[in-house]
Amino acid sequence: MAALFSKELGIDLGTMNTRLADSTQVLVNEPTIVAIEVDDERGAEKLVSVGQEALNMLGRVPDNIEVARPLKNGVIADYVVTESLLSYFLQRVSGSMRIFRPHVMISVPYAVTSVERRAVYEAALEAGSREVHLIQQTLAAALGVDLPIGAPSGNMVISLGGGATEAAVMAMYGIVSAETLRAGGLDLDEAIITYVRRKYGVLLGQQTAEQLKIRIGAAVPQDQEQSMEVQGQDQVTGLPRPVTLTTGEIVEALQDPLKDVVETGRRVLERTPPELVSDIIDRGVALCGGGALLRGIDKLLTKSLGIPAYLVDNPLSCVVEGTVRGLELYPVLQRNLPKV
Repeated sequence: MAALFSKELGIDLGTMNTRLADSTQVLVNEPTIVAIEVDDERGAEKLVSVGQEALNMLGRVPDNIEVARPLKNGVIADYVVTESLLSYFLQRVSGSMRIFRPHVMISVPYAVTSVERRAVYEAALEAGSREVHLIQQTLAAALGVDLPIGAPSGNMVISLGGGATEAAVMAMYGIVSAETLRAGGLDLDEAIITYVRRKYGVLLGQQTAEQLKIRIGAAVPQDQEQSMEVQGQDQVTGLPRPVTLTTGEIVEALQDPLKDVVETGRRVLERTPPELVSDIIDRGVALCGGGALLRGIDKLLTKSLGIPAYLVDNPLSCVVEGTVRGLELYPVLQRNLPKV
């Protein structure tokens, strides 16, 4: 009876953002970040805020409040905080009725260890799920963009997340070859911070670097050069100092981390049977995740891999939409999903 009234929910638990969806819509889309009040005397921790509210506090809180990302490179770094975060979001979408707990499918990176898988599974159960299934992130993304992965032909997805980059080739509802690069959008921000520090002697915060990447950044040189002024901190005096950066400079700053993304895709293709590679040449490589929104990343990957790469229609929500679809297709997917 309980199963009849249980919500079926998909969860994309990402380093930067967490999304929850049911079969009709995305219900939660919030940053994967929490603010915790730490009581040193009693050694207690109290949840102050979660998601966007916590992100707004980053770098602006007193010593007794800690703002933290509980995931690092796509896997759980702080189990207790992750459980609190999931519990908060599940309660928000399911209400506090604990009789009909939700049936959940949650995405994990392809290369997670059995310990890391177990941590995600346990955290989702402890947070209030009735039943938990795991699905590889790229498999969920392929389902979310309606790739014909049930057929005996090759389909390739590159998912550019905040903490990890995944490339995978799929056929017959399973993964044929895949690789996880434990680096993503945050590493692109870090590359911008390093570039500005070396060239101008100015320190930038992660959110400022992210704004530069989003507004004027690109993966390849652009015809139209844009510029943006940001406020940083002078490395020598410690005082605020403005610095103006151009698109060309951001392109230069991002070259090294983007080379790693290209290499990850290349290695996956090298391990793919020739028959499936010819299918991928016909169909192209589907790009998803927040990093896929970087201007020119499709051109960079098309040129470097020799296969057309294209941005999917729903790059930010395809993984969570695919996890919901995965619940519907569970009987056929079951044998290819990660075991806990």
